[in-house]
Amino acid sequence: MQIKKKDKKGLNIIIVGCGKVGITLVERLCKEGHDITVIDTVGDKVQSTSGLYDVMGLKGNGASYSVQMEAGIENADLIIAVTGSDELNLLCCIVAKKVRNCAAIARVRNPEYITDIAYIREKLGLTMVINPELEMAKEAAKILALPTVLKVSSFAHGQAEIVKFKMPGDNILNGVTIAELGKRMTSKNIGFNILIGAIERDGEVYIPDGDFEVRQGDVVSVVLPRRYVKSFFEYIGFKTNKVKDTMIIGGGKEAYYLAKQLIAMGVSVKIIEQNKARCEELSILLPKAVIINGDGTDEELLKEEGISCAESFVPLTGIDEENILLTLHAGNVSNAKVITKLNRINFRNVINSLDLGSVLYPKYITAEAIIAYVRAKNNSRGSNIETLYYMFSQRVEAIEFRIDVQNEVTDIPLMDLNLKKDLLVSFINRNGKIILPNGQDCIKVGDTVMIMTTHTGFKDIKDILK
Repeated sequence: MQIKKKDKKGLNIIIVGCGKVGITLVERLCKEGHDITVIDTVGDKVQSTSGLYDVMGLKGNGASYSVQMEAGIENADLIIAVTGSDELNLLCCIVAKKVRNCAAIARVRNPEYITDIAYIREKLGLTMVINPELEMAKEAAKILALPTVLKVSSFAHGQAEIVKFKMPGDNILNGVTIAELGKRMTSKNIGFNILIGAIERDGEVYIPDGDFEVRQGDVVSVVLPRRYVKSFFEYIGFKTNKVKDTMIIGGGKEAYYLAKQLIAMGVSVKIIEQNKARCEELSILLPKAVIINGDGTDEELLKEEGISCAESFVPLTGIDEENILLTLHAGNVSNAKVITKLNRINFRNVINSLDLGSVLYPKYITAEAIIAYVRAKNNSRGSNIETLYYMFSQRVEAIEFRIDVQNEVTDIPLMDLNLKKDLLVSFINRNGKIILPNGQDCIKVGDTVMIMTTHTGFKDIKDILK
């Protein structure tokens, strides 16, 4: 079954697998003008995807040579395999590499393959091997290391971070303008600077200027060198100690990955899992964790296992509704730091109105990494995308560009550049030094530069210009 579509400018991309991640990629890549073909063994999924988006749909086995030929692999620039089977994803990429030698990205989720990822990628010639569950666990672990924040995103190979937090009413920043904050930190010889990159207020997102006043209830994203994150939050009166213990509901791959990282950080971990056989597996895989066989949605069980005194609580069931209810319940009976994993983005306004703590979407982590690569591959104008994060329900993009050659933005003071509105040059990474720029600073060849903007689709650093 094929459904034809109009020609577009951009890359020719084949996506194998029309699950949550596949659909997210189709949605984002279509918006960016790429020529997409989807393959799935389930005809209804192909039909619905082709009906919703301007893509070609093909029912069949994505690892089949004949199916890939029918999908146009000979003219493809990239194949992305995101089916539910790691082995099928790898096989799809192997076949594509033999036929076309195009770029290939595979989703690999099985913990047994994690130690071999570098070897698999090198020997199979894959562009990227991505594990959404592992990446989500890394995000969660960073949050639990600084539990008063909502999210931590890393740039410049971990040397700079964007940290998102909610402004309480009794904080020293409440009622302070961006410009005044900078003056205060300078006058008190704090020893470092910070930059407020974006603020969400009453459902609207702003890239603030110096006159913007921070208020109670604002969700603030601050940019600063990683080594100063704890110092900044201590300065504004936030607790900076990592959690001592975590209760995880559900014993799937994400729970395993998260528990393993937390145990390495010295955090006590308790996992409640309903499947007895999986509990036995986890007991072997995680000998330092406490594994409880039981229903994690049972109020009495949660009470018995100490939810009221848990420092952090992370529901990782496969059902969004259960995760939301568990998070709300934890908020009612404890002071735990909560992290809510969601797979769907339906009813976004309702979700945003609930106190769900830090909300993580595993499929977006996959999409961010892949779209960053696609944008870089589709650009040949002298800069490349190193890192891409979506923020505030995809209304803000934080993009790190590598500057390879001189162009219209290099060696010119930022104050003299004709920059687009709703855009902020957030940091310059020069030889490992993080510079939070002012108007006199210049972008130079060899730098990486991070931009925060409400615009979408930037592929090159020159896109910042009007």
